Amino acid sequence: MRPDTPAENVDHTAEAARLERTAGLYPEDAEALLLRAAAHLELSGDRPSATKLYDRLLSSSEGLDNPHLIRALKASNLWEYGHEAEARAIIEGVRASAPRDPAPWVIVAESLESHDELEAAHDTFTEAVRLLLTDVAQPPQPTHPLLFGRHRVRRMLGRSHDEWDALADTVHSLPVSLDELHDPKRVWSLGSENPAELEAEILRLRAELGAYREALSRPFPVAILHWPAEELRELLDAYPTLAPEYPSHDEHLASIERALRELSSSGTPNLGIVTGTVPSYEAFAASEGTSPGDATLLPQYATTLAARGRAVAWPPQQGAPCWCDSGRAYGECHGSTA
Repeated sequence: MRPDTPAENVDHTAEAARLERTAGLYPEDAEALLLRAAAHLELSGDRPSATKLYDRLLSSSEGLDNPHLIRALKASNLWEYGHEAEARAIIEGVRASAPRDPAPWVIVAESLESHDELEAAHDTFTEAVRLLLTDVAQPPQPTHPLLFGRHRVRRMLGRSHDEWDALADTVHSLPVSLDELHDPKRVWSLGSENPAELEAEILRLRAELGAYREALSRPFPVAILHWPAEELRELLDAYPTLAPEYPSHDEHLASIERALRELSSSGTPNLGIVTGTVPSYEAFAASEGTSPGDATLLPQYATTLAARGRAVAWPPQQGAPCWCDSGRAYGECHGSTA
């Protein structure tokens, strides 16, 4: 269940508890699972318990993949239930650390914005876009919320367009323009008695909701299983019955790209790749009471990895490294084939 599912359709407390139990079974995935659990707790209204999960992650002896993201989420959550001073201190710490991931910047800037700290939100969005997008030819998709958020705050502040606002316009793809979506006067039209004005506002709100859903609603993808060369060699040495599935490593990589392109052309959304390891696969087989040499277990293993947050979206962003770990850009590697 996605954390953005409305509260009336899911027991968020029960879902958080399930995710915590799953994190205990798969400690290597605890960070992703506990972040999802904390999101459910926030939606349930139990913000203190969500903070405890963020603290649990931050105090972990294991290395974290996204410590800045966890701190940003903790700050946003704290501010929502009255711990403003602590939240501000954490936000300043996140800004000072200048993370290269856009997500923490978006969270702390939107937290400031939601509490009417518009100047601080503007400065935060601006710091982020300058850090992450200066001399970048094409903004990667994860940075788009930074551009859109900065544009929105500048409209509320009455600032004139600058070069970053122009860039936001170029990456915006919805039929309603950013200027119209972010018009501060829109709120007044909601109180209008003119049916035409109300209908126009409903269309704008639908477009805006579509943008939020596209940015935030990410069910786990349809995932294809990828074995690095050493892992595949170890797998086939231990379980030769799987050899017909993998004639060679090159063919394995080519088959992944073919399968993903076929799924994409058929209209299947949200595609991804999960990378397997032999110990993880053996542990999964044991949990299923099945021999690792059973080829029918492979797609189940891939689905389980994806559900545990291990999938990487396909295709990679323009200029990003290829998913096969060749070290080359995707467009010069598997992305170059017709």
